[in-house]
Amino acid sequence: MCAPGYAATILILGDSLSAGYGMPENQGWVQLLRDELPQHTIINGSVSGETTAGGLRRLPSLLASSQPDIVVIELGGNDGLRGFPPNQLKSNLTKIITLAKEQNAKVLLTEIMVPPNYGPRYSKMFTDVYYQLAEEYSLSLIPFFMQEIAADKSLMQRDGIHPNEQAQSKITQWMLPWITQAIDE
Repeated sequence: MCAPGYAATILILGDSLSAGYGMPENQGWVQLLRDELPQHTIINGSVSGETTAGGLRRLPSLLASSQPDIVVIELGGNDGLRGFPPNQLKSNLTKIITLAKEQNAKVLLTEIMVPPNYGPRYSKMFTDVYYQLAEEYSLSLIPFFMQEIAADKSLMQRDGIHPNEQAQSKITQWMLPWITQAIDE
């Protein structure tokens, strides 16, 4: 995969944070990533409101149509916001990872955190799922890109949940080294 001129196909399987909720799609971080990596094909398979169950349902057709070399999983936020049990989150993410690996795709998992109002016990159980899966499947775990952005109101939309247009370049720069490393491996 590291031959000169290698053009990777990268599938971003995410929710509103990757779908560019509240802004034109061409201003979201996935489009900005395309601009940074024009030699690669980046497919945005993200849907606002998506849960891990929804991503799992859609994944087989996305894998068949795109045949990605790399799958970036940015799902779980909506599971957490709905209070779904962490074991359900883990089960769905496990199936997503397994399906991607069965297609010989390299998998990058993005850590997701829930707001603190869900309580420390649930928050820890939820976040631990990502660390467990990264260890079990020897995956690169990308730290949650919203952690610093969410703390800066000037980078957030009025809903306090979604990053605004000014945050998108920061997310791109956060994700870029992880994705380029996966391409180069």
